[in-house]
Amino acid sequence: MRAGQQLASMLRWTRAWRLPREGLGPHGPSFARVPVAPSSSSGGRGGAEPRLLDGEAALPAVVFLHGLFGSKTNFSSIAKILAQQTGRRVLTVDARNHGDSPHSPDMSYEIMSQDLQELLPQLGLVPCAVVGHSMGGKTAMLLALQRPELVERLIAVDISPVESTGVSHFATYVAAMRAINIPDELPRSHARKLADEQLSSVVQDMVVRQFLLTNLVEVDGRFVWKVNLDALTQHLDKILAFPQSPSHHPEIMRLFPRAQMQTVPNTGHWIHADRPQDFIAAIRGFLV
Repeated sequence: MRAGQQLASMLRWTRAWRLPREGLGPHGPSFARVPVAPSSSSGGRGGAEPRLLDGEAALPAVVFLHGLFGSKTNFSSIAKILAQQTGRRVLTVDARNHGDSPHSPDMSYEIMSQDLQELLPQLGLVPCAVVGHSMGGKTAMLLALQRPELVERLIAVDISPVESTGVSHFATYVAAMRAINIPDELPRSHARKLADEQLSSVVQDMVVRQFLLTNLVEVDGRFVWKVNLDALTQHLDKILAFPQSPSHHPEIMRLFPRAQMQTVPNTGHWIHADRPQDFIAAIRGFLV
């Protein structure tokens, strides 16, 4: 899908999902190459839409970018709380080839940054505060470097502007997901259990398996992956890359000389899931 078509789809569904603040409160063919799941299979969440919670237009909006294998729903609860507590507009968006966004054979930080460079101004959300986790953090950093006038503040969560190391398990995850074999017309609960059992031989961590399985959806009686495994397989080296540096902090300070470091204790890679309240407090402290 061309970038312009993808943007039009995202914009159409964003307008449909603009909410008032008072309302906040072995390889089977269906897995090797699958279309994005339609809205009817996504639990009523809609199509390829970002989700925008309304707030004060005078305040910079907050934009959440998820990590690899993730989706905008990773930040749904945090986005609502942050909108309530700060009065800001908050946008959660699916990266291309993830969640409800269209599949594309092209995937790189340059093109994901370009997606945002086109989307955010058309939504009237610039300059904005961008919160990016993992892959989303790298996208956010590149966006800030390429178009600093669009980014009022930048929060990169558990990621640095360097080549990611020690994450060869991501390629293992993709291979394991591609190898899943689920019979058609199997009840959803049985399908998820079967998928979990098949993944468990490769992915021992139950939490990680459950996270990966958030991408498994039913479409017309068949179970497919929302995430575009073909594109991830082809471009994983790009996703794990960034300009190399012997140490993270010097490279961070070279690219972002006003950067501040903050640690959230007792967490793993998915900080927003491990310690959501501390995560929100850290964001609010930085937005002030």
